Formats: sequence, structure tokens, C-alpha cells
Amino acid sequence: MSIANELPFQTPVYLDNSSTTRCDPRVVEEMLPYFSDTYGNAHSRSHAYGWGAEKAVDLARERVASLVNCKPSEIIFTSGGTESCNLAIFGAARMYAEKGKHIVTTAVEHRSCMDPCRALEREGFEVTYLPVDTNGLVTAEQVAGAIREDTILVSVIFGNNEVGTIMPAKEIGAVCKDKGVIFHLDACLGLDTETLDVDADGIDLLSMSGHKMYGPQGIGALYVRRRRPRVRLRALNLGGGQERGFRHGTLNVPGIVGMGKAAEICKETRDAEKVRQTALSKRLKDAFFAQMDHLYLNGHPTQRLPGLLNISFNYIEGESLMMGMSTLAVSSGSACTSATLEPSHVMRALGVGEDLVHTSIRFSLGRFTTEAEVDFAAKECLAAAHKLREMSPLYEMVKEGIDLNTIEWKHD
Repeated sequence: MSIANELPFQTPVYLDNSSTTRCDPRVVEEMLPYFSDTYGNAHSRSHAYGWGAEKAVDLARERVASLVNCKPSEIIFTSGGTESCNLAIFGAARMYAEKGKHIVTTAVEHRSCMDPCRALEREGFEVTYLPVDTNGLVTAEQVAGAIREDTILVSVIFGNNEVGTIMPAKEIGAVCKDKGVIFHLDACLGLDTETLDVDADGIDLLSMSGHKMYGPQGIGALYVRRRRPRVRLRALNLGGGQERGFRHGTLNVPGIVGMGKAAEICKETRDAEKVRQTALSKRLKDAFFAQMDHLYLNGHPTQRLPGLLNISFNYIEGESLMMGMSTLAVSSGSACTSATLEPSHVMRALGVGEDLVHTSIRFSLGRFTTEAEVDFAAKECLAAAHKLREMSPLYEMVKEGIDLNTIEWKHD
């Protein structure tokens, strides 16, 4: 009998929720009628099909707005987190370029924010990339020190997708408000367990992703403040004037319905999920650290997304470890950059040594992760890791008390 038939859960066990989450069955159920029954264009206001679609979009907009405590009219639907971040950064920078061309961000942003900033530099903007400490944090004081007279935008990631560190959004928002600078928060990760309030936290633009909060892929949203201050954006494309003219194109009604339902569920369950996922992550981490030495937790020890663990297994190559545990679905880093062999820019920014960067594995638990799956994952990973450690000459040298830093390696 195969191992899959002996277990009370499906394998491989899914522990890659930072890449994408399973679409909640309640979300799927609510979406289904909008593929085949209420399939009208939400902007076709001359018949019942369009009215039904428009009503569904309005409800979804209310639900997403409620999640971050804003008005429904301040929610702009997009194709996903990447488009939301691009619209926020390009849109704000180009709209306010006459006021200044300086942007402040961090060295650990997701590529959907980092790459637009790099592109804006080629357009003549100046970008300050704030360094982070060894836990992956920037402080509000750093942001305040970087803001200049010509600064028009501060863009910061909320929950880091690689190491899980949560930035002090409220404190940074207060600085931006005091300085009169637009504040964009990339909140594509964390809305399922963390509470954000755009008014209380001083956020002017906030990016969201449907598939990171148990909704469907291919849908996202951007909060755009309408007053105190009113934020304007330059659209990325041209078309029919949808979404307040910020995002043209026919609305993805089934996806919007799904994201709305996902937002409603997240708001109802986030506090309990934070407690549950924190306990599961501790259970997994404790199992690793109790049975192996030379392990390192990357990211902040406590100020972090509760379900994300990025652990370096020193003297073990991360890709080899993943190949050795085919019963687990995990990641060696951000799924958006895993196609390259370049060391993670996030890990480099934290000051993680080259030897440890390639030994890290990201375990990201989620709403559907069970205690039994966590215990199974710990057992499978430890078995593979111990086997690889036994094959490692470097680990043997360390056990013999040899300081690897004193060795002069020769290359032919």
C-alpha cells in the first residue's frame, strides 16, 4: 500500500501558501453562478444580466472595503497583486512628477514593487532603497530620515513573502501623513491573519491579491484614498473608463465575486487563524530545532506572519533537500524568482551569508493546514535533512571542530 493511502490527508502536503492559497470552497460556491447564469457585463446597464453582475460587484466591493475599513468607492479591482502594485507606484509617480521625483522604498520589496521602482529610475526618478536590519525590518525613523522636499511616494511591503517579517505600517503611515507624502503598502500577504485600517494606519494606497487570501487567481484590488488627502493616479492603460478611470477594461465578475467572499471570510476568521497558525508554526519549528543543530530562522522571531517559516539548514543545499522530500510542497524562496539561480535579494538584504542563502526552505502554512500535516512535514523533512547531513563533508569537518573560515580552498 502506498504512503498516500495510509495517511488521513493528501500528499504532497501543501506548505506553500505564500505562493498561492487554495481557493476556499465557500468562495468557489459563490462564484459558480457568475460563469453560466448571471454572466452579464457589470457595465451593461440596459438589461437584467448586467444589473445582476453590477449588484454582485457592488457587494464584493463592500466586502473588500470592510476588510481594510474604507469606503467601497475607494476599492479598484485589478487582475492581481502585481497590477495593483504597478498601478500604485507608476500611477502615483507619474501623476505627481511635477511635485518631485523622489521615491522611498525598502531593499526587501516584492518584485512587483521593486521592478517598477527600477523602471522609474530609468525615467528620471530617484529612488532611495532603505536597508533593513538582520530581522528584515525598517523603522519609521529611517523613513522619516529619507523623506525630502521632493519625495512624492513611500512604498513598503507589509508581510514579507520570503521571510515573513511584518513591517511597522502604522508608524510609517504616521510619518508619511506628517510629511504630506503618499504612502503605499503592499499588503498582498497578511490580510488573512492581520488587521489593517487604512485610516488609523495612515495608508493612502494599499495593494491586495485574491489568491493570497483563499480567493481565485487572476484578481486583485487597490485601495485608493478619496479624501484627506485625495489621491490621484495615472492609469496604466486606456479604454472604457471603468474603475474611476484608474483601471480600464471589462470587469472580471466571477473573480471579483470570489475576492469579495474571500475578504468576508478573512475578516471573520483572521483573529482565530492567527492564533491557530502561530501554534502550528511553533510546533513545526520546535520539531526542527529539537532534532537538528546548525539551523537558523530567517526574519523577525516574533513580528512575523504567523504561518511562514524560512529556515536555513546549514551544510545542506536547499534544492537537494526539496528533492529529498517529494511528499511536501514547499519552496526554496519566492515563487516569483525561483526560476533563477540568483541568491534572493531579500536574504542578501538581511545579511545572510552566501553559504546559508542556498540552504533555506520556506514553509508557509495556511487555513487548511492541519496538525497532522505539520507533524508529517517535520518527520519527512528531518529524515531527508539527516540523510543529506550524513553525506556532507563540511558537516563532518564542523563536527570535528574545524573552523571552516580558516580553510584556504584551492580551485584547479
